Amino acid sequence: MNIDGASSVVLQALTHATSQDTAVLKPAEEQLRQWETQPGFYSVLLNIFNNHMLDVNVRWLAVLYFKNGIDRYWRRVAPHALSEEEKTSLRAGLITNFNEPINQIATQIAVLIAKVARLDCPRQWPELIPILLESVKGQDGLQQHRALLTFYHVTKTLASKRLAQDRRLFQDLASGIYSFACSLWSHHTDCFLQQIYTRDEAAALSSLERTLLSLKGIKICTHANTHNCGFLNAVFERLKQFLECCRQVGPDSTCREKLEKTIILYTKVLLDFLEYHPCAFIPLIQRSLEFAVSYVFTPAGEGVTFERFIVQCMNLIKMIVKNDAYKPAKNIDDSKPESLEAHKIKTAFFTHPTLTEIGRRLVSHYFLLTEEELAMWEEDPESFAVEETGGDSWKYSLRPCTEVLFLDIFHNYSQTLTPVLLDMVQNLQVYNAVGLAAYELFDNVDFDQWFKNQLLGELQVSHHRYKLIRRRVIWLIGQWISVKFKSDLRPLLYEVILSLMQDPDLVFDFILNSRPPVDDFEFRTEQFLPYLESIFGLLFQLLQQVTECDTKMQVLHVISCVIERVNIQIRPYVGCLVQYLPLLWKQSEEHNMLRCAILTTLIHLVQGLGAESKNLYPFLLPVIQLSTDVSQPPHVYLLEDGLEIIHQQMLLSSLSSCFFLPPACLHQFSNLMSSENLRTCFQIVNAYIYLSATEFLQNYAESLCRSFCDLLKDITNEGQVQVLKVVEIALKVSPILGAHMFQPLLPAVFRGIVDGERYPVVMSTYLGIMGRVLLQNSSFFSSLLTQMASECSQKMDQLLGNVIEMWVDRMDNITQPERRKLSSLALLSLLPSDNSVIQDKFCGIINICVEALHDVMTEDPETGTFKDCMLMSHFEEPKLSDDEEPPTEQDKRKKLLALEDPVHSVSLQQFVYDKLKAQQALMGDQGFGVLMETVDTELVRQLQEFLQGL
Repeated sequence: MNIDGASSVVLQALTHATSQDTAVLKPAEEQLRQWETQPGFYSVLLNIFNNHMLDVNVRWLAVLYFKNGIDRYWRRVAPHALSEEEKTSLRAGLITNFNEPINQIATQIAVLIAKVARLDCPRQWPELIPILLESVKGQDGLQQHRALLTFYHVTKTLASKRLAQDRRLFQDLASGIYSFACSLWSHHTDCFLQQIYTRDEAAALSSLERTLLSLKGIKICTHANTHNCGFLNAVFERLKQFLECCRQVGPDSTCREKLEKTIILYTKVLLDFLEYHPCAFIPLIQRSLEFAVSYVFTPAGEGVTFERFIVQCMNLIKMIVKNDAYKPAKNIDDSKPESLEAHKIKTAFFTHPTLTEIGRRLVSHYFLLTEEELAMWEEDPESFAVEETGGDSWKYSLRPCTEVLFLDIFHNYSQTLTPVLLDMVQNLQVYNAVGLAAYELFDNVDFDQWFKNQLLGELQVSHHRYKLIRRRVIWLIGQWISVKFKSDLRPLLYEVILSLMQDPDLVFDFILNSRPPVDDFEFRTEQFLPYLESIFGLLFQLLQQVTECDTKMQVLHVISCVIERVNIQIRPYVGCLVQYLPLLWKQSEEHNMLRCAILTTLIHLVQGLGAESKNLYPFLLPVIQLSTDVSQPPHVYLLEDGLEIIHQQMLLSSLSSCFFLPPACLHQFSNLMSSENLRTCFQIVNAYIYLSATEFLQNYAESLCRSFCDLLKDITNEGQVQVLKVVEIALKVSPILGAHMFQPLLPAVFRGIVDGERYPVVMSTYLGIMGRVLLQNSSFFSSLLTQMASECSQKMDQLLGNVIEMWVDRMDNITQPERRKLSSLALLSLLPSDNSVIQDKFCGIINICVEALHDVMTEDPETGTFKDCMLMSHFEEPKLSDDEEPPTEQDKRKKLLALEDPVHSVSLQQFVYDKLKAQQALMGDQGFGVLMETVDTELVRQLQEFLQGL
């Protein structure tokens, strides 16, 4: 693109692109898009936005196109990358002068220069910082401000780079410019103070803007520099001066907003340095505490402080009190010297009088609701309660910040503050403090007596003016329920809750600020059941009425807790909730966290409804499809709970009442198996195999097997065991089909046995799998042995001998009695045999059998005979106590399958006897006698003992 000839064409296109007429706008945008990759295009844009005579909107658009081009085409490796010659020219043009008259355009130019600096400074653009510093020193006010603005954005961008080499470069840069930035800040600060005292407000505002920009640059450099104590000490003096200016600068002054913003930035510099360099901050602890406590907890702050500044001061105190670097180790000798020094400074500062004054001031002044808060609570109690419980509100809002500071100070200095708080306990305003410090006051407050003798009575006062007290009391009870509250008082509490839930002014405080009274160790279902219908009905009404997303989430949390606690007792009362949840799900399309709460409720509903949850299936199926579809963004929030619903439904449903996982889920099974939900995925697969092995394996085993093969390439030993257990269960439920469907995995199992897998749990699972194949699918075992012998270039008999030898040697890896019996049954199934290798390993096989007989045989004390304790002849419903959960449908399926499992249907004692008799018949008495002589005489004696009477 020829720059001279193209300027007018590009200017015209930009002018059309600012049009409100889409017929003009769209073609212009398309033309500009095509030019983006043309050489010279960005040089034309530079000339256009540097021409102050052109229309502001056109120049603004030129800057934006230039800025977007940096992201797309500035890097050398980018498609259609700008040439090095053009980039050199552009870099020079960007810093030729700093005289942009329009603030918004000046900011955008500063940002795009910073974007280029991120990629090119200092290697390809070493002159940038020197030119900026030189321009900042100039006398021209506009040039100085624009250079300072650019300097701030450049340092901010360079500081954000995370590679170690880049961080070192920025550290060198920060060290080089730090002194200059500090002197610049000091100069502009002096100018501002002088101008504000002479009431030259326009000049003061200009100097204040420069103070703010230079201070922002210093704040960024502070992160990379630990030698800042001189500057930070100066910050305290400047803060005092600026706070005094607040007395002179009225709330309507044009300077007021920027003055408060600068004061807050000063506090941010202190907080950032404390956070990033706590040890270097130790010399400033004393002064910081004196400053913050003076302005927040003494009359010194009256008339000059404002809410955000008080919050920042409280955060400063909190960070010093709570900082782990300032706490000595439990063993004082292990403490670092700097930790001991910091602890000594804190201890000297927080004397009894100081702590008492802080505690009293927090409780009696900062905990009180303001007129504005009372009005908000009166007009919209739900919004007020939600705002109070916001996640990070303690960092920015005064009351939450006050409460967090109170908790931290009380936790660290409870011995001093407990008597102070107890002394104030008769006054209304301490209810908040006693609730916050509930755990700390466990031994000092008899809450049960307080509840019966005072708090209960206060809740029953219905006068409108007593509403504030009732609000505080119910919040206080909510804090103490899980700390110290006798179970005998629960029915009385449930009565109170019923009345509160019918009061819209109080219900939100209880729901949003309290732990549910069913969510603790003292809960007794039988005490709650008389109130279940009423409370659950009121909770459902509340769920329908509330409008705030956070409130709905908390109400759902309480509903989930109730369902979880009462389990099947909830069934008569959930009809309306079941009908309402699909509507709530649809309404919450843009609120993934609310949908998470709905899924949690569904999990507990499925558990409570059991087989009756089939009524939910029309709703559950699309919910699960969305939750488990990893191509949809919401799966990040919903996947874990979506899988858990499937798992719970599988455990509790019979075949006739169960739905199958959507095919898409199982076909992308490897995608679902992230580290967070791997176990749940395996539990679901195992549940499907127990439910309907034939249908499930025929439809899904092939894709599962591929996923398993991929997983086994890069998975922990524990994860490997989970994969192998699926194969083991499939072989247990359906030996023929299971071996066929998971055949690709079995060679690795065979090799693991032969190679002597070192991890005992994996080896135990290998032997369990191979035991199933050998015992229940001997033809498949023979073909597998043939395949492995070919792969290993060994004779089949030799390989079989190696397997038996390793099996005998690693029998101790198997700890489960079921698997130990399975191993003995499997190896005995090789008999009778005239194979010399098997006969050579006969002693080892008998050794395993005797060990297994010791595991499973119990002696009848009356007859002196032995019987196999693992035999099951029929299914019995277990007798349950009141506290025991009934067996799930899956538990019943496992028991029925066990009746057909050789481990539970074949007597090991009889099986050993029959196999030895068959071997004897094959070899003759003399040959068999020679074979038995290879067995240790003590083993023979024990074997004969077990086989007596057969």
